[in-house]
Amino acid sequence: MHSYQQTEQILNNAELLYSAEVVTKTVQRMANEITEVLSDQYPLVLCVMGGAVVFTGQLLPLLRFPLGFDYLHVSRYNNETRGGKVRWQVFPKKECLQGRVVLVLDDILDEGLTLDAIQEKVMNCGAKAFYSAVLADKEITKPKPLHADFVGLVLPNRYVFGFGMDIQGAWRNLPAIYAMQD
Repeated sequence: MHSYQQTEQILNNAELLYSAEVVTKTVQRMANEITEVLSDQYPLVLCVMGGAVVFTGQLLPLLRFPLGFDYLHVSRYNNETRGGKVRWQVFPKKECLQGRVVLVLDDILDEGLTLDAIQEKVMNCGAKAFYSAVLADKEITKPKPLHADFVGLVLPNRYVFGFGMDIQGAWRNLPAIYAMQD
């Protein structure tokens, strides 16, 4: 864990990629797109903790249709800057997913390994259909095992933080998205 001064220094040295205004408009656009596709499906919406909590909190009030809500907690980063093995911490009961259209909300699609594992597990629990929405999709050079159905912003292949995404446990609370300097 960094000290207060170290976390301040991280932000002071970071590059602003997307302002709070751009992020807010992006979430509204995504809500419109999701509503167009899923408004008559009565989906079960799953928030991926903890990165997607800010995105989910902003998006849900903009979805003007009935939905169920739950969360899951899976991690590959554990406050590190590089992903590791997928670790399941919390997952909804199988009977909650059976026969449901499921929309998973996540903060970022990086290599796609976490979201791919989530999709596999959701479908193995008997979901009728799987959709995913990510606030950000990171441009990387290698192919991803899946692509999100709804994408907010495209990010460069750099370590990013803000709007739910953290840097070593800090700065999830920022309303904008920043990147570490190369």
